[in-house]
Amino acid sequence: MHQVSPTFARKVLGVVGTSGSGKTTLLEHLLMQLAAQGLKVNVIKHSHHDLQFEPPHKDSARLRIAGAAEVMVGSPFRYAIIHELRDAPEPTLDEQLARMSPADLTLLEGFKTYPIDKLEVHRLENGRAPLYPHDERVVAVAADHPRPDGLRASLAWLDLNQPAEVLAWLLTHLKKTSLQG
Repeated sequence: MHQVSPTFARKVLGVVGTSGSGKTTLLEHLLMQLAAQGLKVNVIKHSHHDLQFEPPHKDSARLRIAGAAEVMVGSPFRYAIIHELRDAPEPTLDEQLARMSPADLTLLEGFKTYPIDKLEVHRLENGRAPLYPHDERVVAVAADHPRPDGLRASLAWLDLNQPAEVLAWLLTHLKKTSLQG
């Protein structure tokens, strides 16, 4: 079972849903609006695939391939640290969060099995079963269809086609969870 420390969980929201549901598009909108309001928001995107950050012929890739445990590439615009696991276990979510700089909120794309509050993005046209009926940690759903009957009252139902509505819910949720800390 995955665990997340209570300290991190208060400032973390998972954005989950099936491939093609619109998670990244919604996150882009939310990030632009939150940044415009002066909030610092981090994002951790989970991938099941090998990650390629630079072409194999570049110096940083050559040094990593030669055996460096970590390679930092820096410029006046950004920096990145590439850490090779070399058969070590994937870092836990707590370990990943601890490496991030402090922020008002960290949004996670993926991590659907972790015990964190989640916003599910759901589209009927994808034809895949939603998570919200079976996951009590899904606290809101942004969907392209009306709310089904019989859902728990605590589940917020948001119109995916109205991103301002999703943003308003997120800001309210962030204030509520910040007060709990």
